[in-house]
Amino acid sequence: MATQSLHSTSPPPGDESAVRLREPELADGPEMWRLARDSNVLDVNSPYSYVLWCRDFSGTSVVARADGAACGFVTGYVRPDRRDTLFVWQVAVDRAHRGQGLARRMLDRLGDRMPELGCRYMEATVTPGNAASAAMFESFARGRGCPVVRSPLFGDEHLPAGHEPEILFRIGPLNHP
Repeated sequence: MATQSLHSTSPPPGDESAVRLREPELADGPEMWRLARDSNVLDVNSPYSYVLWCRDFSGTSVVARADGAACGFVTGYVRPDRRDTLFVWQVAVDRAHRGQGLARRMLDRLGDRMPELGCRYMEATVTPGNAASAAMFESFARGRGCPVVRSPLFGDEHLPAGHEPEILFRIGPLNHP
């Protein structure tokens, strides 16, 4: 499969949706913050951090836009101590666009960029209660023909009271053409 640029403005063949995927820009930051806040499940960072993310990590992130507004995003970065690993920080989809495979589409778009980033592994953390995210990452791994290794990463000793533990999902090595 050929690498698809995040700058693509047209949906994949056979997809009639009006949702466009691209790298985030500064103006997307406030909308990404809103999506995270309105998700009611993500840890919400400051509005400033989302704008900063759009500036510094746009090449390892994806924003989905429809009808002139952001309707989803995936933020990620290449780990400084493991340059072959892309860590997915947050995945958010607006309520009106859920259940249509948009999160997986954004993750696939980011996965298609991994070879040019020099990455063979994808990592993310998922809380035990987040079955939807676990299923999405497992589906991504199956689609790429590679295993998922789960291991505890952050427990009670690392997180504030009431926060579920974070389980590390390590996907790969990805088979790139």
